[in-house]
Amino acid sequence: MDVDAVMEIGRQAMTMAMILTVPLLGASLLVGLVIAIFQAATSINEMTLTFVPKLMVIGLVLTLAGHWMIGQLVDYTTRLIENIPFLIG
Repeated sequence: MDVDAVMEIGRQAMTMAMILTVPLLGASLLVGLVIAIFQAATSINEMTLTFVPKLMVIGLVLTLAGHWMIGQLVDYTTRLIENIPFLIG
């Protein structure tokens, strides 16, 4: 296995990690932004006000997109394992 193959596997792994985290981080970012605007408008500075809704939204996103995320990870892992003979020889 040469350096190019290792770099390609690393690039694919980073891309897969990005694809899998975007729904969770995006939803958390949007909820955090909405709550921050609400807190700025009402002058309420309670830390638990941001934590609980973010936790609920992340749970909802995992419930709705979890099957797709696991499928993507399994497909990537299957492709990686199937390519082992080509990478070694």
